[in-house]
Amino acid sequence: MSIHSFDTARYERPKSLWARLRARDSLARRLDWPLLLSALALCVIGSLLVWSATRNRTELTGGDPNLFLVKHVMNAVIGIALAAAVLWIGHRRLRSAWWLLYVLALILVALVYTPIGATINGERAWLNLGGGFFLQPSEFAKVTVPLAMAVVLAAKVDAGDREHPDHRTVLLALVLAAIPIAVIADLGQVMVLAVIVLGVLLASGASNRWVFGLITAAVAGGVAVWMLDLLDEYQINRFAAFANPALDPSGVGYNTNQARIAIGSGGLTGKGLFQGTQTTGQFVPEQQTDFIFTVAGEELGFLGGALILLLLGVVMWRACRIAMEATDLYSTIIAAGVVAWFAFQSFENIGMALGIMPVAGLPLPFVSYGGTSMFAAWIAVGLLQSIRIQRPLSA
Repeated sequence: MSIHSFDTARYERPKSLWARLRARDSLARRLDWPLLLSALALCVIGSLLVWSATRNRTELTGGDPNLFLVKHVMNAVIGIALAAAVLWIGHRRLRSAWWLLYVLALILVALVYTPIGATINGERAWLNLGGGFFLQPSEFAKVTVPLAMAVVLAAKVDAGDREHPDHRTVLLALVLAAIPIAVIADLGQVMVLAVIVLGVLLASGASNRWVFGLITAAVAGGVAVWMLDLLDEYQINRFAAFANPALDPSGVGYNTNQARIAIGSGGLTGKGLFQGTQTTGQFVPEQQTDFIFTVAGEELGFLGGALILLLLGVVMWRACRIAMEATDLYSTIIAAGVVAWFAFQSFENIGMALGIMPVAGLPLPFVSYGGTSMFAAWIAVGLLQSIRIQRPLSA
């Protein structure tokens, strides 16, 4: 045999970068691109809307019209980095560290009652970190609560000991969810967490008696809170304005009235970006956060608002697909919790701008300005992508 001969069967030419990316088992092929691109598109649209809502508000920007735009983009970049970190760690590794994440989130939520806690818009739900930086710990509870419940509810099922969680397991999972819910003072965040818990139970296969019992308890609790006058005055005013939109249009009903005027004036195609009179005139309060959808309605019109709804729909559709295609209950429950979270929060945010839901101070995922909410939303995307890529290739 010639010294120049070699075994071609044992020699493989290195694959090109394009070939590696196209390989069936590559990360690029296994990522859920519709989910990722839709979330990115929402961030881009949100950046433009936040810029339009804040560029003329010198009392907020200090004279820098690009301040909130830069901050919003930075928040999105940090959020994407957090999603990448979660994807690198993997949701299965987090299964063994759930208690640490849960306790950390609980400590952060409790810190709002210490001297570093801050009250914004009537809600004591923030931590003042100094230097103009604020953190809303309840946003992280939206991640840790479904994660903790998933570990508990899926333990025996994924081990093959049971087909569905037993009553003792469900009770333990509900206790884990109830602790942070009891500590959080923000009514809007409590509503989101309650819906997440309901979605988790439905996905876990727990007995329907638990679901009906929780719904009954929630209704009874709401009635009791109202009858015992446990709500703060600003919370009562929000519900009163929702029940009667014509009530005190210059007072408690001002926000919702101005929001409907802004959206209604946009028509089919809108007045054009940066051309909204309600937005430029600063008639809608908290427009870069809670009422960001009013900017889209006025400046981008019905078509712009429909595009945002479509992109949110794609995010939730892909999350549902990931939940249904997951090969273990733990992964299914996490994905279902994210679906419940995004679906309810989107409906509540857009609904309060349209006047069909009471004002609850909830941001629109990926669109509204807010660092903590952006971080939490992208962490959820990281969890979904981790579930997607760690399933078997044949799934």
